[in-house]
Amino acid sequence: MQTTGLHKLIELINLTESTYILRIEKKDMQFEAGQHILLGKADDNDQREYSIYSGTNDEYLEVLIKEVVDGSVSIHLKNLNPGDLLKVEGPLGFFGLSKDKIESGKFLFIASGTGIAPFHSMVKSNPNLNYKILHGIRTCNEDYGKEDYNSDRYIRCTSRENGCDFEGRVTDYIRQNDFDNDTICYFCGNFKMIKEAMDLLENKGIPGSQLHAEVYF
Repeated sequence: MQTTGLHKLIELINLTESTYILRIEKKDMQFEAGQHILLGKADDNDQREYSIYSGTNDEYLEVLIKEVVDGSVSIHLKNLNPGDLLKVEGPLGFFGLSKDKIESGKFLFIASGTGIAPFHSMVKSNPNLNYKILHGIRTCNEDYGKEDYNSDRYIRCTSRENGCDFEGRVTDYIRQNDFDNDTICYFCGNFKMIKEAMDLLENKGIPGSQLHAEVYF
């Protein structure tokens, strides 16, 4: 059920100079992995959509945020302190796993940057999920939440640094590898990446009905 209310900030966790996690009071909010919330300071009407990063069974809400130059909300949120109040509206959206496929489906998650957030929630919420993640990042230290994935299921595709898992973009990885036609694919992140990756996978024989996207920008 969608609600609007004030939630206390529990902790702000810095991951890189510009990326951080907000851990927030969950209260009685129930959500499906893949959904998002509207978030802003309690005394500010300016809010932004952020995918929920935490698992459905966690006792708190988490969002993964990249500070954007001239992005008023992401900058203001980074200056909060534990105990400060946030305006939270949600959960919102329908970007989630089909319940009838969770136990038997084979999933491919393709993300760029902080677009990894809904997939982090899906993996944490479903410990037995059969998945592989392709995470498009610039450098190895942007592998947010790496410790929460099985090492053989999480592939860092780095565009500006060698020595991680795969040198190149997620689209380069897709071009160079084969995928089973029954794979269910989810995309989150940059529109250009999503469009190109979808086209590539369709050309490899994966039906369009098995391609699901959440565009960040």
